[in-house]
Amino acid sequence: MLPRAMRTEAKNDGLFCELYWGTTLNEARGFGPEQTRVLAAPDETVSFPLYGFTLPEEPFLLAERTEHGYRVFIPPAARVERSRRGDAFRPVPDSELQRTGERAWLELTQDDTLRIREGELALQLAPSVAGKRTSGLGLRDFGWLVVVSALFLSLPVGFLIAGPTSERMAESNARAIAAAKEREQAERKRLGVDKPAHPITENAAPSDGGTKVLPANLGVH
Repeated sequence: MLPRAMRTEAKNDGLFCELYWGTTLNEARGFGPEQTRVLAAPDETVSFPLYGFTLPEEPFLLAERTEHGYRVFIPPAARVERSRRGDAFRPVPDSELQRTGERAWLELTQDDTLRIREGELALQLAPSVAGKRTSGLGLRDFGWLVVVSALFLSLPVGFLIAGPTSERMAESNARAIAAAKEREQAERKRLGVDKPAHPITENAAPSDGGTKVLPANLGVH
């Protein structure tokens, strides 16, 4: 089990590994902070398949969690380069390598990117941003959550208040009918049929093609 200080630090970042053949990316894998050891071998049976490198044993311990990041072990026939804060890669001299027995290793911190080379192969290791985990909702996040929840809950109430009622529907229908009548009257006026061609007076008797129309109260025998 990791010490308490290491467990607290391990919540921050994971490890991201990329294996290149020349400029071609052959393998890319990320490891969360809960994975404290990354094993490598020239096959798919371990955490990271590391083809083409000379490994002293299989599986080979490639990286392990520390209090400050990762301890990266260097294969014996490889050379290592480091980029700090996005700068260009520079060779790491042997004097800067740490050793545990016959194993050479280098500390990978949050500001570092390591590149291990052997022949045409290059293994690049960097802290994984995707491995970061949030510890929970902060005060600002909680405030936003309250605002969004209030807006969501207010939608049904607003719909009930501003929604259609029988009175509003009646007013809307009346306005629609009046508008339709106005449009019809305007159209009749445009066509010149808004007034009768021969005004009818009270004394004028209706006619039907020159045929005399009998009064309604006059019976025919």
